[in-house]
Amino acid sequence: MIDKEKRVKKREKLANNIQILFLVSCFMFLKLVSCKSEFADNSDRFKEGVFEIPAGDNFVKETIIRKDTIQISKYGKNVDTLSIKWKNNFFYTLKYINPKNELQKDPMYIQINKLYDHKYDFTVRIGFSKFSQKGTVYKIE
Repeated sequence: MIDKEKRVKKREKLANNIQILFLVSCFMFLKLVSCKSEFADNSDRFKEGVFEIPAGDNFVKETIIRKDTIQISKYGKNVDTLSIKWKNNFFYTLKYINPKNELQKDPMYIQINKLYDHKYDFTVRIGFSKFSQKGTVYKIE
């Protein structure tokens, strides 16, 4: 009789383990099926369009138009055309097509530091100097 009770307890324990395994499997399956990415990778959205850098203490508002490998920058009464080369979605290089002075002959290296819905924070470094400046670009179109 004791052997029969041991076998019944083993079967109950096995049945219990199978139920737990089944529930865990169902939960994992539902979790896997219901998962979706909370963040769609559209980090390349800043490669083309119309942008603005607001006026600051030492500079006027700048409007930027980007298309393909060209960037047109309008600030004050000035308009400059630059070539733009993207290394990846977070780093690009700008070069003036018709530099007006020695400083404009050096490339500008731009690192995107943080993305938001319609803007990004960046750091720009001119040539191989240690000079860098931080700013924010807003996408307006």
